[in-house]
Amino acid sequence: MKIVQQINDALVALGFAPSLAEQLDQYVAFVGVLIIAFLADAVCRHILLKVISKLVKQTKATWDDIIFDNKVMVRLSRMVAPIIIYLLIPVAFSETTSETLDLIQRFCLIYIIIAFISFVGAFLTAVYSVYSEKEQFRDRPLKGLLQTALVILYFIGGIIVVSILINKSPMVLLTGLGASAAILMLVFKDSIMGFVSGVQLSANKMLKVGDWISIPKYNADGTVIEVTLNTVKIQNWDNTITTIPPYLLVSDSFQNWRGMEESGGRRVKRSINIDMNSVKFCTPEMLEKYHKIQLLSDYVERTEQTVKAYNEEQGIDNSILVNGRRQTNLGVFRAYLTLYLKNLPNVNKDLTCMVRQLQPTDHGIPVELYFFSSIKSWVPYEALQADVFDHVLAIIPEFDLQVFQSPSGADFRRLS
Repeated sequence: MKIVQQINDALVALGFAPSLAEQLDQYVAFVGVLIIAFLADAVCRHILLKVISKLVKQTKATWDDIIFDNKVMVRLSRMVAPIIIYLLIPVAFSETTSETLDLIQRFCLIYIIIAFISFVGAFLTAVYSVYSEKEQFRDRPLKGLLQTALVILYFIGGIIVVSILINKSPMVLLTGLGASAAILMLVFKDSIMGFVSGVQLSANKMLKVGDWISIPKYNADGTVIEVTLNTVKIQNWDNTITTIPPYLLVSDSFQNWRGMEESGGRRVKRSINIDMNSVKFCTPEMLEKYHKIQLLSDYVERTEQTVKAYNEEQGIDNSILVNGRRQTNLGVFRAYLTLYLKNLPNVNKDLTCMVRQLQPTDHGIPVELYFFSSIKSWVPYEALQADVFDHVLAIIPEFDLQVFQSPSGADFRRLS
């Protein structure tokens, strides 16, 4: 400061006005403040941040990875220089009019607020990045919550910045915005509805990233790849992307296959039509043939004993009814299919497994196979289902049954 004073004295001696000397003094002090702020910023970025980064890497905790993330700390360090300038400016311009000093401080304060908002946004993003990879948080709409928090943060920051620029209290602006709440509701309608819907989807565990969902109304059938504040992205099985607002998943119905994937099996429910004209009572010769089938040997023997015992109890001559009183080729066929399914290694035995007869129609008698595959992946599941019905179609003639099939042109040509 002695050098500055000497320069001032020299300027006064040369005939310059004292005010010019005072201005030079202030400018030199201002440059000194800038140099101090620059040096403090450089020390924070190039020394402190590197030291902190090395210390964080040596710990096993998660919270310090969030707080001391490099992007977060860089944004925090940006606040150092404007804070120093804001605090030291009154010293440098002690003789300046209050309006000029107030203007400079307001711009510094605006920069500090913007840097702080950037720091908080980076911090929230780092929190999202860490917790979105944890299994217990994957069914939560974290990205939607992050976007909501950022919108609120930027909105509040914008209000504060504008209030500083016009030198008014933020409450004055908020009071004025209250009168235009209806307009704000229209502008942020999708965001508000998306946030509420995201909370409902999460609270009720209706949806999470990775779920397979089907929404026929919107031609969506595939895996959820992203849930945000305004959209739910679904990658369909043909690799197209369907985008749906979250509130539509709350207001409309959709099918979530997560329950199937988390359960013990995937259901197979398919029927085959049998020609009613081929259904008949079993003869001794037919029962003898069925007895030779390994899966049916115990069943046929047990059923024969039951029928004979019933006939003897009722005084009915077995030679007349010849076991045909209750046994039909269709009944034996259903018993065979039940035993066949229960002996397949990829059928879940703990879940429902049955072969039932549905209401006859003009297309024959539907025989339905209802069971659960322990294989839930799509391609192996379809392969198992196809193998089962390949076997069913091939074994039907062995029971003197025929599959119902609508006549084709070739059938009419053979008849003619």
